[in-house]
Amino acid sequence: MKVAILPGDGIGPEIVAEAVKVLDALQRDGLAVDCEHAPIGGAGYDAAKHPLPPSTLALAQAADAVLLGAVGGPRYDTLPRELRPEQGILGIRKALGLFANLRPALLYPELAAASTLKPEVVAGLDIVIVRELTGDIYFGQPRGRRTNARGEDEGFDTMLYSVPEIERIARVGFETARQRSRKLCSVDKANVLDTSILWREVVTRLAIDYPEVALSHMYVDNAAMQLVRAPKQFDVIVTGNLFGDILSDEASMLAGSIGMLPSASLDAAGKGLYEPIHGSAPDIAGKDRANPLATILSLAMMFRHTFSQGDVADRIEAAVRAVLAKGLRTGDIAMPGEAVIGTRAMGDAVVVALQQQR
Repeated sequence: MKVAILPGDGIGPEIVAEAVKVLDALQRDGLAVDCEHAPIGGAGYDAAKHPLPPSTLALAQAADAVLLGAVGGPRYDTLPRELRPEQGILGIRKALGLFANLRPALLYPELAAASTLKPEVVAGLDIVIVRELTGDIYFGQPRGRRTNARGEDEGFDTMLYSVPEIERIARVGFETARQRSRKLCSVDKANVLDTSILWREVVTRLAIDYPEVALSHMYVDNAAMQLVRAPKQFDVIVTGNLFGDILSDEASMLAGSIGMLPSASLDAAGKGLYEPIHGSAPDIAGKDRANPLATILSLAMMFRHTFSQGDVADRIEAAVRAVLAKGLRTGDIAMPGEAVIGTRAMGDAVVVALQQQR
């Protein structure tokens, strides 16, 4: 198994280092994994004057899977748009054809009090947001800046989806729902947007192929409200790139912290890029304060989705549950008065929990 390790910027190198500790522990148990590191984002710009250096892209293309930390930081904010760290992420998604983003939001019982919602509202929460990742307003053309007829500066972006793009992400949504509780909610804005009218038509048509899955539709503004009003009504949500970006970040707080949510971005063959959904958090970079659990849980998703080794994924997830059950907390998931440990100590604790499974 060949894994490209792209730590990125900010807290990225710190949290990825803890996931690599877990990989090393699995290798000591006999798992054959070949890892190679490369820069991306701001680190890519520093190394090669581009957020996605050709050598990094070549490594990612040759690998079976990619583990990524986070990108970005204020020192890169003055760069031209095409050279900013975020373009490294968008570029690698597009180049690898990673069109399907799976973002589970699972509330561990030990973290119910860490959620911003009442425990009775979020207890037992277990949902998956399936987000289309290579289309929509993030990639649509034309886009840019211009001066209008009145001499005013304006910016413009194009929200765009084709039928094949909608079909392939909808099928991922239906397949994901079929493996869970057989409930799929498609989120759009069909009362306003032509793009969403097409989206709803295509998803509704495909539902005929999945008679065992109960399909519902919801406008994105209502979905955002329902996620904080009654989140357990959802099982699987499928939606476009922009809406999925916003809703999945909202869902992260239901689970106690954005530091707990992993993600998988998959191509049509199951090759994936795995990363925590949070950002680079430059304000705490280098301070041993970041929560590495979302990155470690992303590693579990890698073994489940790309390498089809559910037993290894189960071991990693069980180790995370074990450290939470012991009361170990980084600052983002600690309640007032609870002891707080650092990034490295949390990674070490997961490794110990793995070893205790032997």
